[in-house]
Amino acid sequence: MIIDIHTHIFPNKISASTLEKLSGISHSTPFTDGTLDGLLQSMKKFHVDISVILPVATKPEQVIKINDNAAQINEKYFDADKKYFNADEKHLDAGIISFASIHPDFEDFRAELSRVKNLGFKGIKIHPVYQGTNLDDKKFLRIIYRAAELDLIVITHAGLDIGFPGKINCTPKMSRHVVKEIGEFKFILAHMGGWKNWDEVAEELADLNIFIDTAFSTGLIPAKDNYYSEEELKMLDAAGFMRLYEIFGAEKILFGTDSPWMAQGMPIDFINRLPIGDADKNKIFGSNAAKLLNLK
Repeated sequence: MIIDIHTHIFPNKISASTLEKLSGISHSTPFTDGTLDGLLQSMKKFHVDISVILPVATKPEQVIKINDNAAQINEKYFDADKKYFNADEKHLDAGIISFASIHPDFEDFRAELSRVKNLGFKGIKIHPVYQGTNLDDKKFLRIIYRAAELDLIVITHAGLDIGFPGKINCTPKMSRHVVKEIGEFKFILAHMGGWKNWDEVAEELADLNIFIDTAFSTGLIPAKDNYYSEEELKMLDAAGFMRLYEIFGAEKILFGTDSPWMAQGMPIDFINRLPIGDADKNKIFGSNAAKLLNLK
């Protein structure tokens, strides 16, 4: 089983313009059209069984609408018997689960997180860079504390962001501070613990009971032009990945792609080429996520 814990989609009406804007800012190439149908086509092509959609509210007033739309996706594509359907109620070979979103400036966050839990969401996505707030700011700490009380998974963008050069609102030290303040909870640090902060990830987070995902972190940045230097294009190579694998263990690594910003097949091929046993590859590709998501 392959579960992609880290994907994004956009509403059909704005997907093309959103991808064009974000692609221009990041100088990177999208690999789908950014729609739900595009993601499903990618999953079929690369034999991905389940994709988790991570919506991001960049403004507090977007939270309710985003979560309502995400709930509709879950209602349409996921049922209590763990079966997956499309809009025509036809059985699919691939499943979709959407997380909810919350913004640090959303005033009634406690009520919204309770609503999210009651709607059956598995977790929430936060993005300190897009939401302009440090991960260990009190506004995020109170949200994460409440999410932990509700046994919701919290996944955060971690490290630098390709679209915001030099801007960082989630360093490994901030992530460590959050865990020390709140205690253990279901916490996923995207991009192998901190995008392009991997030395610090190894130093600061090795002893924590957290998860890291592989999203947009392996091989080379899929750039669309000559904007980046050869050195800037580099993400984790095999040796860099294996270092984090040895530190965290297979049990704490989740497969993710950041689709549409990386083709789902690229990290699959990367991981399959690593000197890792099949049992550990199976954990990374799907069984860790299935357990975390409480899928049978």
